[in-house]
Amino acid sequence: MTHHVIVGSGPVGSATARQLVEAGHRVTVVSRSGSGPAHPAIERVATDASDSAALTRLSAGAHTLYNCANPPYHRWPADWPPLATALLTAAERSGAVLVTMSNLYGYGAVEGPITEDMPLAATGTKGRVRAGMWRDALAAHEAGRIRAVEARASDYYGPEIVTNGHVGGQFMPRLLAGKPARVLQGDPDAPHSWTYLPDAAAALVTLGTDERAWGRAWHVPTAPPLSLREVASHTARIAKVADRGVRVLPRWAIRAGGLAVSLLRELDEVSYQFDRPFVLDSAAFTHTFGMRPTPVDEGLRATVDWWRARQKAAA
Repeated sequence: MTHHVIVGSGPVGSATARQLVEAGHRVTVVSRSGSGPAHPAIERVATDASDSAALTRLSAGAHTLYNCANPPYHRWPADWPPLATALLTAAERSGAVLVTMSNLYGYGAVEGPITEDMPLAATGTKGRVRAGMWRDALAAHEAGRIRAVEARASDYYGPEIVTNGHVGGQFMPRLLAGKPARVLQGDPDAPHSWTYLPDAAAALVTLGTDERAWGRAWHVPTAPPLSLREVASHTARIAKVADRGVRVLPRWAIRAGGLAVSLLRELDEVSYQFDRPFVLDSAAFTHTFGMRPTPVDEGLRATVDWWRARQKAAA
């Protein structure tokens, strides 16, 4: 049994914690609220993870330090730098492997499938923040100060994706009620990669415990792309409800809503991900570690079951 520290108790952090304890490990989940999965092998700690001294104490003796945090979208430029610095400091002082859960923002708009060897050429604020975090971690790794690795995923789908996911709270409840699924932006017929959340957690566990992974970034195993309209059609078939298609909110409505809702204000910077094909290539991970993505229908079936159980409990 080894000890692992996870910063962030959201869907990815919680799923990673559960997979680690199922494999026989001990886990500490760190968040401001002290939340996280309830399990005898999971300690939940309420603290500010940007406090380097506190995070170093919690990481003492840990094998791996997982960065599964996700500050509020509009606060990335202010919140990520001190948190990233604290994670680097804690990893260096404790000797824990630093595993970061990231996304594809750092690449910016690209043509064709996205591979790990593409430059981090984002021009938007959020993309530059993410790219800078990885450059700092990689520099520390190459200097021998820490051992670091980064996982990158596309937009998530799966159980527990409630609020921020494109296939989440604006999408699934309406679809299951026989209404058109609502999406916030983009071309509903553009091919798009969707990463199954439990696959992201499984990838993090692998990257943190296999030294072949360290010193580079890896794309989480992700199934072939589907457009939002295809996701809705597949889900309707699995759920045995009428396929009413998808309804995209007009851009003017997004901009108007952004006056009051910070999340909507931030969407314009990454709108390129949904206005055109956006495809992740995860062949390197599968070739190296043998992990294949969960088939889409299997993942959507689990997602439908989770949403229906949630709705039944709420009723």
